[in-house]
Amino acid sequence: MNDQPQISHPDSANSAAAPTFAEPGVPQIRALNVPGLQALYVKEVRRFFKVQLQTIWAPAITTLLFLVIFTVALGGAGRTVIGVPFADFIAPGLIMMAMLQNSFANSSFSLLVGKIQGTIVDYLMPPLAVGELIIALIGAAVTRAILVGCALWLAMLLWPGVHVVPEHLWAVALFGILGAMMLGFLGLITSVWAEKFDHAAAVTNFVVTPLALLSGTFYSIDRLAPWFQTVAHANPVYYAIMGFRYGFIGTVDSTIANPVLTAALFLIAVNAVLGVITYRLLVSGWKLKA
Repeated sequence: MNDQPQISHPDSANSAAAPTFAEPGVPQIRALNVPGLQALYVKEVRRFFKVQLQTIWAPAITTLLFLVIFTVALGGAGRTVIGVPFADFIAPGLIMMAMLQNSFANSSFSLLVGKIQGTIVDYLMPPLAVGELIIALIGAAVTRAILVGCALWLAMLLWPGVHVVPEHLWAVALFGILGAMMLGFLGLITSVWAEKFDHAAAVTNFVVTPLALLSGTFYSIDRLAPWFQTVAHANPVYYAIMGFRYGFIGTVDSTIANPVLTAALFLIAVNAVLGVITYRLLVSGWKLKA
């Protein structure tokens, strides 16, 4: 009879408790990294909120001056556009224009400043998938756009002679978010491509500003020549402003069939295309990784 104690091999005794490691390059976090996504989003929001006088209130005041100038110079004598007072017509367009410009400004700054200051590794090294990085950066850009829009709306709500009480709140929310996302994607693509602030400023001056000013913010599209109406209908910013304005005044300045539905579908398609382009650029590491 064998009375000797059975001695197991050390490797077999500890095999169940031994930690397992993934192969190099295989992500450990297989689901959505909510804490990491939230941390980056909060970081981006805090970044522009620390200088809110410059990022929120200054754009709101500048846009409000546009309203004062245009209503005083062009809105007198009971002038109406598509059946509504001129001030009521341009007010939603001005709000949307400010939201779009600030969404672009926020997203175009994020990665660009990291490349210039050499801190781009703070965006690339954390355990965040490309999709999570995009969600956080676009979410912060949309947040800034919404804050600027709310500040402007409150100021215009108290302004005499201007009525900005929404008739269709769903349209205000839908087109506000879709438009801010569109310019957020464009800003993120710009921040990947740009190598200095002059490049981002060039996109602002030669792309964003013309698209915003030629989108029917200050005039009705149906008053334009037929060939210029065709050009305006190819401008995605026009659909954002048209749908956003519809949410406030309940009418549109377009002769296309089902204009609100067409505008929503057009913006969704543009956002999808820009989102795919942004994703592919970030996955490739173009101008981001050595």
